[in-house]
Amino acid sequence: MGRVSNPQVPELGRRERKRSETRERIFRCAMRLFAERGFFATTVEDITEAADVGKGTFFNYFPSKEGVFNVLAEIQLGKVEEARARADRGEASTHDVLRDLLHRITEEPGHSRSLTRSLLSAFCTDAVREITVGTMARGREMLAGIFQAGQERGEVRRELKAMDLAFVFQQTAFGTLMLWSMQPEGSLKPWLNRSFESLWAAVSARKGAVR
Repeated sequence: MGRVSNPQVPELGRRERKRSETRERIFRCAMRLFAERGFFATTVEDITEAADVGKGTFFNYFPSKEGVFNVLAEIQLGKVEEARARADRGEASTHDVLRDLLHRITEEPGHSRSLTRSLLSAFCTDAVREITVGTMARGREMLAGIFQAGQERGEVRRELKAMDLAFVFQQTAFGTLMLWSMQPEGSLKPWLNRSFESLWAAVSARKGAVR
């Protein structure tokens, strides 16, 4: 007997895709406005106008302006998860996995100095801080797995705790972004490269392993 098709499935697929696209558009407009006006000077009305949606639509996706950070959290955790999977597959050295990850997780906040400063200022709010603390805790678990895999392969010093290394990695990302955002000009990339190689020199199990 043939399989009975469900005409609702394509419709549900289109509906979910449209919802995802709308949520993404609101997020992107919010990030642009945060960069242009600052987090605190940007209102929900500003975001809905820029995204061409009603306030009701906005609140269907986000409980508040601060809730937009949930999308950023999802993006960042997705990148860490991909790096963890890459490390588990052993398709690249721990050095390369972590270096590439540092560049990837700073892409969103590092679009511009003004955006970085705006996002950093938003951490002063309880709602954004709560989202960020939870995101970083989940990220550290996955980062620790990357460092642990490196220790098992003899690439990372075994006497160091993987969770401590994960914490230092996050400090490196945040600290580099903050210092770069205070500079008048210059690309973020060389800042990240210098910071990462300093970190790697301290954690690598191999002498002269800075690359």
